[in-house]
Amino acid sequence: MQHIPGLPLGVGTWGLGLGTPAQAASERAALTYALDHGVTTIDTAEMYGDGAAETLVGETIADRPRAALFLISKFYPWHATPALMRKALVASLRRLRTDYLDLYLLHWPGNTPLADTMAGLAALQQAGLIRAYGVSNFNVEDLKAARAVPGGDQLVANEVLYNVQSRGIEYDLQPYQDVTGIDLIGYSPFGSGNGRAITIPNAVQALAAAKGVSAHQLLLAWTMRSGRVLSIPKAASLAHMRANLAAARLTLTPADLAVIDAAWPAPTHPVPLESI
Repeated sequence: MQHIPGLPLGVGTWGLGLGTPAQAASERAALTYALDHGVTTIDTAEMYGDGAAETLVGETIADRPRAALFLISKFYPWHATPALMRKALVASLRRLRTDYLDLYLLHWPGNTPLADTMAGLAALQQAGLIRAYGVSNFNVEDLKAARAVPGGDQLVANEVLYNVQSRGIEYDLQPYQDVTGIDLIGYSPFGSGNGRAITIPNAVQALAAAKGVSAHQLLLAWTMRSGRVLSIPKAASLAHMRANLAAARLTLTPADLAVIDAAWPAPTHPVPLESI
């Protein structure tokens, strides 16, 4: 990663902040554990629970040194004009209890001209309200279009769906981002967010058992294997967060990767960008 510091593991927050007070306490405990054990990056969005996830994050980080955190949030495509994105950002900052974001992303392509969106993001950066900006759910052509307008050459990240079952980005998007210096953030590493839970074959289950980890830990480690992807799984419990952090320390050998590739082959042709 070139712009996002820390481990190749961050924390996602989709679905957090929507449950009972007891569930919220569990979610805060999981986030706190991650931050206490080396994770610095938290990914959220105004869309997540209509701000509920940002509120939960804000409560969790309230007493922490701001400089030790890397906060990412995202805004709706219909808030992509300069005036509306500033209004959306101010609301996100209030919920997060901070005065700036480290990274602000357009959540997915919309109808606002990209020149207007890039101008708005550059203005927020100049005002000190965000440190950097990027996009989410952009394919190669989308990124090329964004980079062609003023300010588009300053994009530092693109957040997309990435897991063993959805690895089409490896054919063209990941190489393009490597060449252009745009960091890759991979969401939904377990495939649980798109209604297509990953079925794990016996060979992969056996590999996980042989390595003394769960199959989910194996799949998470796979997303981080290159060191060029920031994976952002959600964990709503302390047990899941501990498992995720342990996966970040797991080393996969060429033989391990061959087992996974046999179950979910690498793409050999362009694949339309998937999202949830």
